[in-house]
Amino acid sequence: MQTIDQVMTRDPVTVDEGSPVTEAARRMRDANIGDVLVSRPDGSICGIVTDRDLALMVVAEGADPNSMTVRDVCSHVIESVKSGDPVGKAVSKMREGAIRRLPVIDDGKLVGIVTLGDLAIERDPESALADISEAPPNN
Repeated sequence: MQTIDQVMTRDPVTVDEGSPVTEAARRMRDANIGDVLVSRPDGSICGIVTDRDLALMVVAEGADPNSMTVRDVCSHVIESVKSGDPVGKAVSKMREGAIRRLPVIDDGKLVGIVTLGDLAIERDPESALADISEAPPNN
């Protein structure tokens, strides 16, 4: 049985919940990713913010990205999995919640993230999603 730690991305990018949204955008750009996990001062994960969140809640609303914090735009209710969980558990949670990313948390500590793309590459490497997920950025 395949487990989450075999497919997850280790050391995911995080941003402090009080940071301006511009910092989240910079971290996404620099790491060439579409999301960052949001952390509290104690290091616990309290949310996730995506490039789509920034586009819809900041840019489309004409808000000032320097005055809005990540806390203002992130999703606060997040599902998670443990590194030893079976991959099927992540698939089920993603399917049931219509979500694309799951933090991997062991004993209250963030150890990784598993994405829909990670699962596509691992479970169906010939799929279009796997091809897109593995392709170099085109920007």
